[in-house]
Amino acid sequence: MKNIIKLASGIEGITDNELREVLEELLKSVGKHLKKILLLPPDFTRMHSGAGKITAMIYSMLKDSVQVDVMPALGTHVPMTKEETDVFFEGVVPFEKVIPHRWREDVVSLGEIPAGFVAEVSDGLMSEPVPVEINKRLLDESYDLIVSIGQVVPHEVVGMANYTKNILVGCGGKDTINISHMLGAVFGMEKVMGKDHSPVRKVLDYAQEQFLNKLPLVYILTVTTSSEDKVKIEGVFAGNERKIFEEAVELSRQKNLTWMDKPIKKAVVYLDPREFKSTWLGNKAIYRTRMAMADCGELIILAPGVRKFGEDDTIDALIRKYGYKGREYVLEQYKKNADLRENPSAAAHLIHGSSDGRFHITYAVKHLTKEEVESVGFGYLPYDEAVKKYKPEGIKDGYYDSGDDTWFYISNPALGLWTVS
Repeated sequence: MKNIIKLASGIEGITDNELREVLEELLKSVGKHLKKILLLPPDFTRMHSGAGKITAMIYSMLKDSVQVDVMPALGTHVPMTKEETDVFFEGVVPFEKVIPHRWREDVVSLGEIPAGFVAEVSDGLMSEPVPVEINKRLLDESYDLIVSIGQVVPHEVVGMANYTKNILVGCGGKDTINISHMLGAVFGMEKVMGKDHSPVRKVLDYAQEQFLNKLPLVYILTVTTSSEDKVKIEGVFAGNERKIFEEAVELSRQKNLTWMDKPIKKAVVYLDPREFKSTWLGNKAIYRTRMAMADCGELIILAPGVRKFGEDDTIDALIRKYGYKGREYVLEQYKKNADLRENPSAAAHLIHGSSDGRFHITYAVKHLTKEEVESVGFGYLPYDEAVKKYKPEGIKDGYYDSGDDTWFYISNPALGLWTVS
């Protein structure tokens, strides 16, 4: 199968017609008659990825002659609602055709990545094997083709999101998700974000070579930007070789990485309520700005849709119990407490979600109380009060000055990474 790379030729991004031509060429290059395929897009938390549109296009092209199953790569996220499904897949994919990935139950083990390899890629910071578990549906031999669809963008655990992460984490099991996230946290997100060859990526590459090569698997990767809530697909990379991921990484570094001339003393980050309903997701506002934040700076997160901390009850309870109180505190609690050791991804998330006292983090919310927010280590602001000052109508990304205050505004942290040049 040949690799297909399409870059936007104009300021409006890749058109729907150009995108359809790429998908038609890809399906043609498969070289066999298709009877049953499995599509693996991301979920609604990646609504700016362009993947919903691509999934809808493939579904429309094949549904009359091929059985098309759709299973979003949820990872630990909650399944999409009917309303989210309709929006994400543009009303094309029926809700009853969407299969939930249950990361605690629906997985099978393919083997494990040796402890010695993990120690080697982590500079000795972690030396335990990584189990490789994926959803059992991917091993169903009745599928002629499995299409993994997703966005390449800077990421706090793996360095650059997508490619095999969509399979091994998005469609992965509890142990794979837990230990891979802990590996990223122990190594340090500042050392990996915006880069390809992180320890977690090397672990995923190992799993690809050893366990995934026999699957009828094809990747469709996007790089996108967004302006005033309009998503532009800047590039599409399709095929089954790592080269397409590497090409997408280079484009994403051009389009999604913002270099600041000086550290940001005050940042204000908005979380779209349709996409961010928990701090588990909303803390991207912390991850993606931390390398640009000034010491003793202030990060204010405008989070009108955040109603809870974790995506499921178990993780939510752990966040409430231990809080975002710094790397050393979390590692100490991890050693002492079985409930945290049984959920390493929660420990990793708690490490990621703290500034370790370097800058102050305030959540401006509508659905959590002041006591709840402060109990996990964040500052609190009533949302209605904060939004009046920090998000005037029509505001765009950049610096703002109200006369007595200056801040840098970011409309969507999930689409980028901010750092100091």
